[in-house]
Amino acid sequence: MRQDRTAMLYYDQPVFDHYADCAFAALAGDEVVGRAFAIPFAFGIEGRVELPDSGWDEVIRWGHEDRMLGRRPTTMSALEIALLPRARVPGSSLVMLAALKGCARAKGFAELYAPVRPNQKHLQPRMPMHAYLGQRRADGTLSDSWLRTHLGIGGEIVKIAPCSMTIVGTCAEWSERTDVTLDRSGEIEIPGALVPLLASIEHDHAAYVEPNVWIRHPV
Repeated sequence: MRQDRTAMLYYDQPVFDHYADCAFAALAGDEVVGRAFAIPFAFGIEGRVELPDSGWDEVIRWGHEDRMLGRRPTTMSALEIALLPRARVPGSSLVMLAALKGCARAKGFAELYAPVRPNQKHLQPRMPMHAYLGQRRADGTLSDSWLRTHLGIGGEIVKIAPCSMTIVGTCAEWSERTDVTLDRSGEIEIPGALVPLLASIEHDHAAYVEPNVWIRHPV
């Protein structure tokens, strides 16, 4: 994920300093065990009446453009919630979500959006996202635990972002990133990926286009 070039518009120093009030660390004593990031952006203006299909990437570009032009943001999007394995205890992810929702509320926004990366989708990389969202548990709730968490606290699914994050590189770069040898063209499954990587040995090029799910949280 760190190879997504759009991420540099947010995470790189000194750019990140502009968004530090939308960033949180989870602590266990003095140790950082989790983090959460979000970005304000203007929504509902000309050209931005719908959440973008290129979700994560596009909302970072929107926020960056707004900051460069001095445009006032009207809402906020979560970008990441991450916890170390030992910190993934019941309720920990809710604390991180609550921090981001509280930040949006403090800034006077009516909602927090999130291009959500479903936790268990990587186990079914060849299943289309719309079909994945159709999977239900016996109680009728979504099978994916992270989506279920979002909906359980009042979030609502708005749409699928089919090309939320696009990461490209040479076959050698992808082999180094993933420890998977790219020795043929076509769709190649890589660990942790929500969809297969599309590789072309002939052109020495591989692209990963990840779908996410846009969720809206009223705050």
